[in-house]
Amino acid sequence: MDLYVPIIVLGVLAAGFAVGSVAMASVTGPKRWNRARLDAYECGIEPTPQPVGGGRFPIKYYLTAMLFIVFDIEIIFLYPWAVAFDQMGIFALVEMVLFIVTVLVAYAYVWRRGGLEWD
Repeated sequence: MDLYVPIIVLGVLAAGFAVGSVAMASVTGPKRWNRARLDAYECGIEPTPQPVGGGRFPIKYYLTAMLFIVFDIEIIFLYPWAVAFDQMGIFALVEMVLFIVTVLVAYAYVWRRGGLEWD
């Protein structure tokens, strides 16, 4: 249990700092609300009207998100595998090859659907 004490203390300090910062900002910050402050902000451009319900997102949005998730999950699995490869043996090598083939199938799908074209 002694090994976890520094981690718990650091977690408590981080949570205390986060909660304290939000509380102090709400106590000491200005409270002048107006219409311009409550409007959506789009990098200095006048906000474009949105249909009720938010409108529809193009398929490119979902393909990009899927591509990010696929490669993010791949990295999450590859890093620990590479660190402990010597202890796992040939079984781990076969399993990782199967995993990478699965990821390549998803990559080929996204590529075929045009998810890699950034025009």
